[in-house]
Amino acid sequence: MRKKNWYLTLGLVLTVLSVGYSALGLFWTPYSSTAMSGPDRYALPSLAHPFGCDHMGRDVFSRTLEGASATLTIALAVVVIGFVAGLVIGALCGYYGGVADAVIMRLCDAVAAFPSVLLGLVILAITGPGKYNVIAALGILFIPSFARLTRGEFLKYRDRDFVKAARLMKVSPLRIIFRHILPNTWPVLLSGLTIGFNNAVLAEASMSYLGIGVGPGDTSLGRMISEAQSYFTTAPWLVLFPALVTILLILGAGMLGEGIRERLGER
Repeated sequence: MRKKNWYLTLGLVLTVLSVGYSALGLFWTPYSSTAMSGPDRYALPSLAHPFGCDHMGRDVFSRTLEGASATLTIALAVVVIGFVAGLVIGALCGYYGGVADAVIMRLCDAVAAFPSVLLGLVILAITGPGKYNVIAALGILFIPSFARLTRGEFLKYRDRDFVKAARLMKVSPLRIIFRHILPNTWPVLLSGLTIGFNNAVLAEASMSYLGIGVGPGDTSLGRMISEAQSYFTTAPWLVLFPALVTILLILGAGMLGEGIRERLGER
């Protein structure tokens, strides 16, 4: 009898809830995130304002929805850029090998030796803050990790019997790569995707918290936490709810990735 995989179950539930909440902010918020109201300054959580109001009378629930949607959008864009580019590079390097593989992997090792957040901070310090700058910087920095993961999987399969048989049948290398080998690597790559999403959320929140992530006019979870930290003792809900949404996004993706790894270990 298969053991219950609680990491996979809880991770899937948390991911669906947190991603669903974040995606909701793309289409609807109960109030404008920039609408200020003097009488509602520091309003406690209530039916009218479930997460309370901030020091300007802005609805924290609406701002958290919008901030979560911005964080989700950036994280997904970063993962797509890093994964697609890393998949192509890793697949070609893993299948062909040779001098190009050695040089590219050494470059990937050099980039991976530094924390992505630190390198991202350096890039954004040069290019300036902004959503698209964050996406471009983190997307490029996430390529090496996906490339190394994909290459490792292709090294496992490139000399298997079904690949050798395909070569004997004169199947083109690209068809072997994308039709014969790639489908066998998806379980591991899916686990890597969840970890990448986890890291992208954390990196974006960290950069926005430090003030060089999204632009000043944009709302994000990290920027909300940074702006509200000075009010923590007088209005803790200003920090609590954005932090909670960030934690759920990271925790859900992390548990989902761990659950996928456990499921792979049972096979």
